[in-house]
Amino acid sequence: MALTKSKLGSFIELRDVRNSDLKYGINDVRGVNTSKQMMPTKADLTTRDLSKFQIVSPEEFVFNHRTSRNGSKFSIAFNDTGKPIICTEDYVVFRISDYGRKFIVPEWLYMYFSRLEFDRFVITNSWGSSTEFYNWEDICDVDMTLPPLSVQQKYVDIYNSMLANQRCYERGLEDLKLSFDALLDKFKHSSPKRSVGELLEEVDVRNSDNTFTEVSGVNIAKQFMPSVASSTDLHNYKIVSKNQFVYSGMQTGRDECIRIALLDKDEPVIVSPAYSVLQVKSVDIVPEFIQMWFSRSEMDRLGWFMSDSSIRSNLDLPRFYEIEMPVPTKTEQKAIVDIYYAYTLRRSINERLKAQIKDLCPILVKGAVEKGK
Repeated sequence: MALTKSKLGSFIELRDVRNSDLKYGINDVRGVNTSKQMMPTKADLTTRDLSKFQIVSPEEFVFNHRTSRNGSKFSIAFNDTGKPIICTEDYVVFRISDYGRKFIVPEWLYMYFSRLEFDRFVITNSWGSSTEFYNWEDICDVDMTLPPLSVQQKYVDIYNSMLANQRCYERGLEDLKLSFDALLDKFKHSSPKRSVGELLEEVDVRNSDNTFTEVSGVNIAKQFMPSVASSTDLHNYKIVSKNQFVYSGMQTGRDECIRIALLDKDEPVIVSPAYSVLQVKSVDIVPEFIQMWFSRSEMDRLGWFMSDSSIRSNLDLPRFYEIEMPVPTKTEQKAIVDIYYAYTLRRSINERLKAQIKDLCPILVKGAVEKGK
């Protein structure tokens, strides 16, 4: 066997096919994330001219040539959906040319792009000042060492089989999510509503003897995270114990998120005095049910609506207490929480599967090159 060595530009061609007849609409618009996947865009497209958007056909690549603030990742994706999508005209779209298909399997090239090594290469070779770019000319200049097509296909088949298993698992995951979403909607219309103030009460236990040193904050994903606070005097920080909530009403409107998290670890943590620590008032209330309810996007929208008009767009605690939520029986709460926990466990496994597949890409690419020697 022999390896083919050449510039990538020898095997690819630029595409610029516009959605001029508006065949594709808002539901077909996709962005590209740093995980090298296409995703529904979060941008407001109501005033955008979609006729200028580019069509990305199956087996074509699309990338964002702006590499600034991308977490040292190159945002490039491969359309393996089997149907066209459209993307902003700011992106770069290309495909393997007819000549290039004699040398490169498209999925193998996507595996090549998915390596952290390629991310580092792109970031190192980006150019600019406040905004850095990696353009079409730059990707064409990449040196490629290609094993024969048969060897590439062998390793692509391994990749595709793992990907098919992961996607099958993910489809089951979405079915489970639909189940508990449907149950929550049922409770929303059938269970009595109670205000948060009736369900939760504030507790204030300070770290006065500096027993605890693990300082945490709460992010917009409603999870605890290590705090970036630099204070060494922790005696005034609040202690959070298992099954207690931490709530921050600051910037709820700006972030469009009710920032609340439930501690599910046995070991207590401490948080800034600016946070509120809450606990359930009654044994008939399952804390996980409350956290699950606040994980719904409709609650974040309500928090945004109820936040004040100050520059910080806060949702102060008294106002937060006014929010109402349905409260089914304790048995029903536990049942839906069990489904939710099954979902979160499977979601965690799915994320690990995706990470393992991505980690496998450099091994498969290296294996193919070694096999082709």
